[in-house]
Amino acid sequence: QVQLVESGGGLVQAGGSLRLSCAASGGTFSRYTMGWFRQAPGKEREFVAAITWTGLSTNYVDSVKGRFTISRVNAKNTVYLQMNSLKPEDTAVYYCAGKGSRSIVSMDYDYWGQGTQVTVSS
Repeated sequence: QVQLVESGGGLVQAGGSLRLSCAASGGTFSRYTMGWFRQAPGKEREFVAAITWTGLSTNYVDSVKGRFTISRVNAKNTVYLQMNSLKPEDTAVYYCAGKGSRSIVSMDYDYWGQGTQVTVSS
């Protein structure tokens, strides 16, 4: 069973940066497409970013393009989300997700972490 554990969340002022990490275990991480999602209070969970198993292709929601960067180190079974120029509207619980399919567009993820809270103060 694949397990995903996020870390790196916290409280930051607007304009600041955070880097989220997601450590995977129990599966063949290097073959999974990985993604980040977020859910703000009272809102539905939304897609943030995804990366192919090779790391060569990425996909982002428009609201984070140019500010967030997804990356991975397969040797460490870890995927990252570097978040710069944070805004109060980025406040949410951020979830790491993984799947066996290779699409970075479809939202059919098989594995989910427990989430890490990111709070951006104005």
